[in-house]
Amino acid sequence: MSEYQYYEFQAIDRPLTDDEFEQVRALSSRARISTTHFVNEYQYGNFRGDERKLMEQVYDAHLYFANWGSRRLMLRLPTTVLPARSAEPYCAEDALTCWTRKGHVLLDFAYEAEDGGEWDFETSFTLASFTALRTELAAGDLRPLYLAWLSALTRWELEEDVDEDEYTSTIEPPVPAGLAHLTGPQQALADFLHIDPHLLTAAARASGASPSQAIDKDALAAWIRALPPREKDTLLLDAALGTAPQLGPTLLARHRAASCGMAEPSTTTRRRSAAELLDAAYEVRSEHAQQQEQARAQARRAEQAARESHLERLAENAEQAWQDVAHLIGQKQPGPYDAAVTLLKDLREIEDRAGTPEEFARRLHDLREQHRGKPSLMRRFTDAGLTAR
Repeated sequence: MSEYQYYEFQAIDRPLTDDEFEQVRALSSRARISTTHFVNEYQYGNFRGDERKLMEQVYDAHLYFANWGSRRLMLRLPTTVLPARSAEPYCAEDALTCWTRKGHVLLDFAYEAEDGGEWDFETSFTLASFTALRTELAAGDLRPLYLAWLSALTRWELEEDVDEDEYTSTIEPPVPAGLAHLTGPQQALADFLHIDPHLLTAAARASGASPSQAIDKDALAAWIRALPPREKDTLLLDAALGTAPQLGPTLLARHRAASCGMAEPSTTTRRRSAAELLDAAYEVRSEHAQQQEQARAQARRAEQAARESHLERLAENAEQAWQDVAHLIGQKQPGPYDAAVTLLKDLREIEDRAGTPEEFARRLHDLREQHRGKPSLMRRFTDAGLTAR
């Protein structure tokens, strides 16, 4: 299998300067590059740049994936909207790391397939699926961070050399509200990080209801009017100069926190150990398997009931059914031939149930004799077991 790697960067809060653009252009002659976007695909070779440095210096979002299973998503936000101390409890080795640089916090979400070779050519990703996560994080929604921690636990469960005591001593980070109802970008992240859906369901049991995203304009206007004039002047100046690119989400987060206590991660609810979460996920998985089996059994019963009803109606009109067989064969076409064979198998079952299989055998023999010059039909009869007994 040939190698494939995909690199995408996006500048969201501000475009690249001319100097920055030239520096990025020097990294690749084939990439599609603008002052806000960089995309390149590699069948052979590697990207010559340093993704981490590019994110620290110019870009706000980065996506990478390769056909051997490696995946990476990086987001950069001002520390004024997401302090590093808010993200650090969710960091987990190989799943999420964070650090600060020049007034920004950088989040590095990663996934590495253990066995490699998991490429699905029907699946691809674009950075556009994930950039809204920055806005959600800026507004105080920490669900993307908790998802990264769950991804680490999903992979940890598959490891064979983990001491059982580690599962017991490892405690989950604060649980954000709304895990049972993820946003579109959050669900995309959960899929991207290969989070066990049963583990997510178990984790969501300790998560409160999703905060309402509806905005009461009158209440928001009253809250803004109550802000100190000097603070409002500063906010307007930052907005005009573009020095506070996440100003909108930040203000909305402050308003929600002031008016209804926007769902901060619970610090009072007892946090579960990794062992408890994995046990709960096992229960969810067992419940799901049982529900699926019950659904399959119900479907089989419904199918059997429909089958019985069909055969009863057919038995009441058996002569008409034989006439239908003759009519279908008379059309001398593959489709009608197949329909005739299906109808004959039903008639055979009816006669077997009635204890008169010899009647069906007699009529089938006559039918085969009558149409033995039709090799396509005879072949269908033989394949279906419609032979003389």
